Amino acid sequence: MKKLLFASLLSFCVSGFYSQIFKAKDGTTLIHFYSKSPLEDIDAANKGAVIVLNTNTGDLQVRVTIQNFKFKNGLMEEHFNENYLESTKFPNCVFKGKINEKVDFTKDGENKVTVTGKMELHGVTKDVTINGTLTKKGTEVLIDSKFQIKVADYDIKVPSLYVKNIAEIVDVTLVSTLEPFVKK
Repeated sequence: MKKLLFASLLSFCVSGFYSQIFKAKDGTTLIHFYSKSPLEDIDAANKGAVIVLNTNTGDLQVRVTIQNFKFKNGLMEEHFNENYLESTKFPNCVFKGKINEKVDFTKDGENKVTVTGKMELHGVTKDVTINGTLTKKGTEVLIDSKFQIKVADYDIKVPSLYVKNIAEIVDVTLVSTLEPFVKK
């Protein structure tokens, strides 16, 4: 009986170790977007986001605070927040999705994945599939993804005077290091 109890407890501990919640490690997330246009390129970075990955279910959630995007040009940052993304009214971009491929988080290695889910930006929610790489390295999971967002899909209005300043499609890069979540 003691052997059975010990085996059950060991099995629970081992399965619990490999199916866990990971969160973005402080200071390791960078979300960068770039818009190439004939008159002026738009380039901004956001060094913080809330990212949570459940390795058991493959669920991935990301929340980005819009006002945390920083630009080299202060006026451009102001226009981005006030006129285009209306960050007071729509403070976050949220993605909730699921990894489509089976990833073995018990082994180190790089995994090409697609994540399908819903992205809410500027009050509009769209179904999206995003390509990326998940790399298991020791106790950490590294995320690297490059994708595009079509401005019109999220009802982001560009005044006709500035149409040549802003590309219709924006390139987005997300990199982050996730660590096991430890309840404090």
